[in-house]
Amino acid sequence: METGIPEETGVSGQEPVWRGLPPGLLRMRRLLLAVWTGVLALVAGLLPGLLAGWTWAALALLPLALGAWGWLLLGRNWRSWRYAERADDLLISRGVLWREETVVPYGRMQLVEVTSGPVERSFGLASVQLHTAAAATDATIPGLDPAEAERLRDRLTELGEARSAGL
Repeated sequence: METGIPEETGVSGQEPVWRGLPPGLLRMRRLLLAVWTGVLALVAGLLPGLLAGWTWAALALLPLALGAWGWLLLGRNWRSWRYAERADDLLISRGVLWREETVVPYGRMQLVEVTSGPVERSFGLASVQLHTAAAATDATIPGLDPAEAERLRDRLTELGEARSAGL
């Protein structure tokens, strides 16, 4: 019997299984934040301290306060990222204030890339980037374990080919 309700996972009545990002991505981003905050605090405190007097060295507190705020925001942003594989498409959800959910149909994917820059590799991370004919539906899943990224790439490629896609 046709109910008019779309199937989420290929099995009627089931919600998609959402996966979050591994904690290594959060560690990497927080380490980069700490390094840049330290450099900015040093410059903001040392230069005015040497040139205008040591009372101006208190300007170093501003980058430290912004770094602490950024530390909290990075945690919220990391928790907001998730993805789910459904029967006909991949869902990617992210955002704290402005939620964004991207739906990439397997049949529309043209290219699936796994990338890993030098910083990501040092933390054992990789990103999966999905390309479609429409640039607006291109999507990226950052900070995955390299084995999971390769598994996801292979699965998406297989599903895209099965649905007569451009892969």
